Amino acid sequence: MEHVYASLTQRAIDIHKKSVRVSGQHRIVVAFSGPPGSGKSTIAARVVQRINTTFQRPIATCLAMDGFHYTRAYLDTLPNHIEAHARRGAPWTFDADGVVGLLKTLSASRLSVEPVTIFAPSFDHKLKDPVAEAIRIEPETEIVIVEGNWLLLDRDPWKQIPKYVDDTWFVDVEPTLASHRIALRHITAGIEATWEAAMARAEANDLPNGDEVRKHLLKPNVRVESVEISEGS
Repeated sequence: MEHVYASLTQRAIDIHKKSVRVSGQHRIVVAFSGPPGSGKSTIAARVVQRINTTFQRPIATCLAMDGFHYTRAYLDTLPNHIEAHARRGAPWTFDADGVVGLLKTLSASRLSVEPVTIFAPSFDHKLKDPVAEAIRIEPETEIVIVEGNWLLLDRDPWKQIPKYVDDTWFVDVEPTLASHRIALRHITAGIEATWEAAMARAEANDLPNGDEVRKHLLKPNVRVESVEISEGS
């Protein structure tokens, strides 16, 4: 995966430099999508680390969309609440309008002359629910890599996202590799207690979500492949 980290790092730096030079932007935003288990979080974190090392200061950050999961309490209010809990992670179990709203805010901040801190929700895996305003994007952050399964979905309101960002990336993964990564993650997070249950959950929910990500994908500017089983997502 070294070539992927290196190429995406250089791409982000080049776009940032060009944006500063041509349009006076002090910030760029990247939408990074991929199916569950594809390694998005790991790749984004490695790219951010390399950018910050290159600039010798923390100018880049990655921002996961997990915080926009609907709460379990909200899912309980839905007519199909049993399905909603079983399919948590599907696009309709997210606050999509909230995601798009955050991307709009980040987009507007690219040329803003006012130093403003932007807040975003995170996801607490112990509570199994989002935590409001737990993440801060400080004014000095110049590169924001936003990552999530549905950021390039060709449905409203998700399909609005590309017009609010400077670049779009997509990482794919072979489904068998994805299922093993996801099952391991379910066990580590305490979602399932056995490997068999974790694999069953991955195959019933996460892999179908991955198929939907691919089937309804807006064409990304960059497409890479995740191949190393040691990489998480």
